[in-house]
Amino acid sequence: MNLRPLLMAIGFLTRLPVPAVAPRNEQESGSALIAYPVVGALLGALLALLAAATAALPALLQAALIVAAWVALTGALHLDGLADAADAWVGGLGDREQTLAIMKDTTCGPMAVTAIAVVLLLKLGAVAALVEGAWLAIPAAVVAGRAGLTALLLTTPYVRPGGIGEALSRHAPRGPSLLSAAALTAAAALLAGWSGVAAIAAAVAALALAQHAMIRRIGGTTGDTAGAAVELTETAALIGAAAAAALA
Repeated sequence: MNLRPLLMAIGFLTRLPVPAVAPRNEQESGSALIAYPVVGALLGALLALLAAATAALPALLQAALIVAAWVALTGALHLDGLADAADAWVGGLGDREQTLAIMKDTTCGPMAVTAIAVVLLLKLGAVAALVEGAWLAIPAAVVAGRAGLTALLLTTPYVRPGGIGEALSRHAPRGPSLLSAAALTAAAALLAGWSGVAAIAAAVAALALAQHAMIRRIGGTTGDTAGAAVELTETAALIGAAAAAALA
């Protein structure tokens, strides 16, 4: 069994200690995309273990630990994309070229800080609600984020030539990658029950809206907007699950 695509995906999407694997060519680089939902399942399992280990703590503290671990495990990779995209969307004033130029700036403006704060607060509140009875929706949200990333890169033009996402979107095995995303998302939803189904429905809606905004503004996606989509998809999934749990 060839583990190179999985190791490449883990090495890029997480800070987990795995052997460094450099792609030998663009085709192999693209093959890593099939493993992105698997990485989501791995991260989700680790967060589920943390939720079980901290079950005796007050819900808010438990949620704070889970969200902090979530950020640490991913190295804030997608939060960085969210920050850059937020600055660019506001500062770009509707102009494609200006939006793309601002996204390349490594500094964070007020909109970047605000976007990160709002997303983390929403995640904290939703996780605090979920740990009291529907905690399996948390790993479902993590899977939805990475499966959504796979779907986004395979269905949206990549507008930065030479970017990491270009090789992924161009050379990924399309059918197997989408099948992996769909299968793991469905499994995560079924395991989490009604809250999981609500989480995936909210995630799909958020991803569709994000993709529409990207295409309308810049004609496709970039690494930063893809990272932002992961954060927005996860957040929507958590809120959807929390709402479903409250109504159950």
